Amino acid sequence: MELAVGTIISGKVTTITKFGAFVALPDGKSGLVHISEVANTYVNDVHDFLTEGQEVQVKLLAVTPDGKLNLSVKQAQPRQAREPRETQERHHTAYRPGPQRSRDGRAMHRPLEAALPPQEPSFEDKLKQFMSASDSKMSELNRNREGKRRRRK
Repeated sequence: MELAVGTIISGKVTTITKFGAFVALPDGKSGLVHISEVANTYVNDVHDFLTEGQEVQVKLLAVTPDGKLNLSVKQAQPRQAREPRETQERHHTAYRPGPQRSRDGRAMHRPLEAALPPQEPSFEDKLKQFMSASDSKMSELNRNREGKRRRRK
């Protein structure tokens, strides 16, 4: 059986390592499923997703010049439909450049504050607040220290 790139094949997991899993294929061939190709989510340990002796469907990604087979479990599974993100939808509707136009061509003004929920201060804003509070406290400490040094002389 000739293996072509892109074909989906049934195989059996033979060995699991920290970097992936080896899968035995028909005709005595075997290939590697890299840890990044095990699942659609982050994989910290391959044992969480695969077990030795498990039958899996794999997609042949590539055949290296030295005959090694690169396989993928996640690409052999049917694609899940992506759900639109609320944040992307909000961004596209709330931040259009210029006023929106109605059907008769008149400009429609919509306040941005009404379209967006109240936001927590960004990291940079929090950092600026912290730095200004820290600077004022340090200057106050330095003034007190200088005052005590002058009295001792």
